[in-house]
Amino acid sequence: MTVTARALAVRAVVLPDGEWREFFVVDGRVTFDSSSLADIDGADVVADRGFVLPGLVDAHCHVGLAPGGGVPIDVARTQAITDRDVGALLLRDAGVPETHYALDDEPDLPRIVHAGRHLARTRRYLRGCGIELEPTELAAAAAAQAVRPGGHGSPWVKLVGDWIDRDLGDLAPCWPADVLADAVARAHEAGARVGVHVFGEEALPDLIAAGVDSIEHGTGLTDDLIADVAARGIAVVPTLVNIVNFEKYADQATRYPVYADRMRRLKRSGATRIRNAHDAGVPIYVGTDAGGQLPHGLVVDEMLALHEIGLTNLEVLGAGSWKAREWLGLPAIVEGAPADFVVYDDDPREDLSALRNPRHIVVRGTVVW
Repeated sequence: MTVTARALAVRAVVLPDGEWREFFVVDGRVTFDSSSLADIDGADVVADRGFVLPGLVDAHCHVGLAPGGGVPIDVARTQAITDRDVGALLLRDAGVPETHYALDDEPDLPRIVHAGRHLARTRRYLRGCGIELEPTELAAAAAAQAVRPGGHGSPWVKLVGDWIDRDLGDLAPCWPADVLADAVARAHEAGARVGVHVFGEEALPDLIAAGVDSIEHGTGLTDDLIADVAARGIAVVPTLVNIVNFEKYADQATRYPVYADRMRRLKRSGATRIRNAHDAGVPIYVGTDAGGQLPHGLVVDEMLALHEIGLTNLEVLGAGSWKAREWLGLPAIVEGAPADFVVYDDDPREDLSALRNPRHIVVRGTVVW
């Protein structure tokens, strides 16, 4: 390895292995091989104690979305910085009106895995956020969303699986089963994975059968559905910090009392259903739903919420760090990995509240602070 700039040195306990290690950052990547450094004593020491965690992951957020709709790139940049400064160094953008790909090239921002625009049924989603479609249009739109300009990252396609049907006055599936199967297949053929927004129970069997890759929110997961999700290896990103707002959404739906009652019931049962999914072996990852109704920078809040419903400290850390990074295509702190990590004074395996107080943040090999 040729050194083109001063190297960084880190000496600390590296998680998840929990071993005291010395490693270096050269040209934005991790190396444990000191023989590759021309001047090992000249490396800038980032940390000589503490605990190093691969960068945290918010696997469901919206960089470029605010309650009023899409935002310009300067606002999206501020959102990404807010996430970065709490240690979230990898974000999966779960759908925005306009994707700001230029943020991918900024050296001090989190890495973003994009999902383009939501694919929604006509008049069945937040106005102005998604591409509104009829069923005959969904498969072609999914294939088109799977293509990213300039080859930016491994794409995801985001489907809206259920939403309020105002004629019924309740949540209802948005798509016929055969349409979903075709759309998911077309996205997979184009090299994308498919994430799906779904609150209720009724839409889930067809979505699961279609082979979606992730279920977002998942408050409708009953025990029989959970078994199928686990068998298929479908991930769930529950966004618990958003589920607590279901009561508010219900209060706002005064014209739709059946829907309001449904949202209240989903709020009451959501935590138990997510815990049951975890206990059944369903992969659970940390996501906040930030950018819509919620502010950015909530990744630690979501991790603590997962702990409150029964995940152990180590399970939470995996769901919000190394396991989530692997799911999204990035390694932990290993030889040659991108240098995205957070240093803490205290061991988060012992107390997750340590995540509130990062001492150093390094993203893309850049020391943020």
